Amino acid sequence: MNRSLVFKFFFISLTVIFIFIIFTKFIKKDQTVNSENISKEKIQPNSNIIQDVKYFSKDTQGNQYILDAIEGQIDLSDNKTIFLTKVKALIKLTNGNEINITSEYGKYNIDNYDTIFSKKVKINYRENEITGDYVDFSLNNNSLIISKNVVYSNQKNLLKADVLEIDIETKNTKIFMYEEEKKVKIKSLKNHGNN
Repeated sequence: MNRSLVFKFFFISLTVIFIFIIFTKFIKKDQTVNSENISKEKIQPNSNIIQDVKYFSKDTQGNQYILDAIEGQIDLSDNKTIFLTKVKALIKLTNGNEINITSEYGKYNIDNYDTIFSKKVKINYRENEITGDYVDFSLNNNSLIISKNVVYSNQKNLLKADVLEIDIETKNTKIFMYEEEKKVKIKSLKNHGNN
């Protein structure tokens, strides 16, 4: 009997030692891998870049704002600001109308949803198209301000100005030039007859 007790004790001890060795090897290996990943993340200069950015927001009136970009880079000095590349935005108004905005670059605030679009900005709303170099959009203020080389066109008119301000809620629009002596240029496009 003593022999079987010794054998059981030896077998249990061997099993415990074996499990302990395997356990310590895997624990140490996992810790090493994790610390290597942390060091690599700190070294990588592009660790603040996000691919395929998408944001959705809705105001108190029910208007929706959907923002897509190929790439976003978080501002290291202000983590609420994201710099965007190849931007597409869609504003779905409660009345069923939609405003589409595209641009090469953008700057988005994740707290208040304010967005600045820049370079090759294009806005489509119904049959109207507006192009410019710079757009400041605020969902909270219901404002869309287009500036620098603004061209507004539809089937009937072509308009050139420095600034075009639109209240998204009321559709009230202000069109003006920076310098008072310069005039907004409006051209009527001839579609029918000899006008």
